[in-house]
Amino acid sequence: MKFDGVLFFPVTPFTAEGSVDVELLKEHISSRLPFGPGGVFPACGTGEFHALSIDEVRTVVAAAVEVVAGKVPVVAGAGGPLGHALAAAKAAEEAGADALLVLPPYLVTGPTDGLVAYIEAVAGASSLPVIVYHRGNAKFTAASMAKLAGNPKVIGFKDGLGDVGLAQEIVTAVHAAGRTDFAFFNGLLTAELTQGAYRGLGIPLYSSAAFAMAPEIAKAYYDAYTAGDEDRRNALLEGFYAPLVRLRDQTPGFGVSLIKAGLRLAGLPVGSVRPPLVDPTEEQLVELKAILAKGYELAGH
Repeated sequence: MKFDGVLFFPVTPFTAEGSVDVELLKEHISSRLPFGPGGVFPACGTGEFHALSIDEVRTVVAAAVEVVAGKVPVVAGAGGPLGHALAAAKAAEEAGADALLVLPPYLVTGPTDGLVAYIEAVAGASSLPVIVYHRGNAKFTAASMAKLAGNPKVIGFKDGLGDVGLAQEIVTAVHAAGRTDFAFFNGLLTAELTQGAYRGLGIPLYSSAAFAMAPEIAKAYYDAYTAGDEDRRNALLEGFYAPLVRLRDQTPGFGVSLIKAGLRLAGLPVGSVRPPLVDPTEEQLVELKAILAKGYELAGH
């Protein structure tokens, strides 16, 4: 499976009554496709997977599959309690997804052998290939990823932990296992801020929540990144991404909340986040608006 471009993690819009707004979700995804995402990841972290029922996962993924229409891979989220993860995998397959991003299990922390078994159980629940998400209470070792690389249904690794030494060991171990088809992603929050370092580890791909909110800015950064235009890339980092990260770090969960707020500021009524996340205050919205204005200026829009 080939990913060529910034990885797009759409939000999940909700109506005033709290249900998934399918038509608005389709509009949200279709409006971003002209900016060339390398893949679309519905019902994942930015899409509030933690707050979706299995029926909602199926609905969200089906809407994404319909809009994307085979242009790029659609990778759905699956994770949490094992039973929920297995059901999400089956629902995503029924909805037409191309692959799964396996998010961490819920509450308990197991040894790496247990994590390997968790990934293999999710991989066995459908015909879809899976990508391992390394973060939180799902911390893999180089040896465990080498073992998973022996399963042809495991096709990728997304690092959300930020231990660059361990990430390098994992990349090396997977390559040593003979896998030349493995996809490696930087999955840290606001990954653009760290992608320069990750590229040096052999991890050229990254997820972008900012792409969901402001594709013009995210595409300008990606173009500078791929072209080696360090002056422009650094200007966007200093003028947009670094201030966005400082605002993001003010409140837990703002990696999602700010993206939805930015979409609302742009006129797309995607609704609020679901608990336990919270929306920004009025003061934080003013700050976000100024950050976005600077980002658009730097991107030439």
